[in-house]
Amino acid sequence: MAENFLSLDDILMSQEKLPGRAESNLPRLAFALGQGSGAGSGDSIPEGSKLEIPMWLAKGLHDSKRRLISVELPKIYKEAWRTVFSADANVVDLHKMGPYYYGFGSQLLNFDNPENPEIAQCILQTFINRFRRIMDSSQNAYNEDTSSLVARLDELERALFQAGQKGLNDFQCWEKGQASQITVSSLVQNYGKRKFTEMDG
Repeated sequence: MAENFLSLDDILMSQEKLPGRAESNLPRLAFALGQGSGAGSGDSIPEGSKLEIPMWLAKGLHDSKRRLISVELPKIYKEAWRTVFSADANVVDLHKMGPYYYGFGSQLLNFDNPENPEIAQCILQTFINRFRRIMDSSQNAYNEDTSSLVARLDELERALFQAGQKGLNDFQCWEKGQASQITVSSLVQNYGKRKFTEMDG
């Protein structure tokens, strides 16, 4: 899953912190990570220091050739949590554990980790197991307060839930005859206008 630098969700997801360790001395990074007091010579992070690094910085510093940092898995992607997800993914409050579970997990696959195949499988299976319940809930909660349903969902799941709700509302309006009149798509209209101007010129 590639990052979209124009997406606010991707920007917020890339700010999520990753546990890691400095594999070499990192000069002038202590202040950027909130560990330094100011601009001075003591602003380097010594080798072996434990770090909490934003995803975007970890991706920039993680290089298999230079070994500047090593990245550890966040607890929700470790084996203990993968077991919970495989037992029943619907009981987990994904928003509390990290509002960008799917996006963040797929970005973790960029780091060389022997558990990557298991992480990828767990993320996929979690999505598959939760998808049906999310869509069922979105279709059966017409004109109801859905805040308790949505509170436990990841941001991607919330977008799916809202799409399901919009589809249901549109269908209900159509069924009652309240749907707006069918209109020409703006793309088709613009194409027609362009065609006429080409013929005039």
